[in-house]
Amino acid sequence: MALSEEVSAALKELSPALTFGWGMIPGAGRIGQTEFTTALFPKDGAYLIPLRNSLRKAENIQLGEWISGTLIVGL
Repeated sequence: MALSEEVSAALKELSPALTFGWGMIPGAGRIGQTEFTTALFPKDGAYLIPLRNSLRKAENIQLGEWISGTLIVGL
């Protein structure tokens, strides 16, 4: 899942203080009733959040679907 241009730009500015290397930013989030930990990574000017299959199945997330949730970065 790619974050918006605005959010990605803000993360890029903050990344020196948040990253644990290679531009990866640790985080935790919640989509629906499912909580997860992850690492955001930069690609093509945006930050991406990988979603595990177990999360997608639990929340019935389909490919190409717009979703919303909560994300905390820099843990």
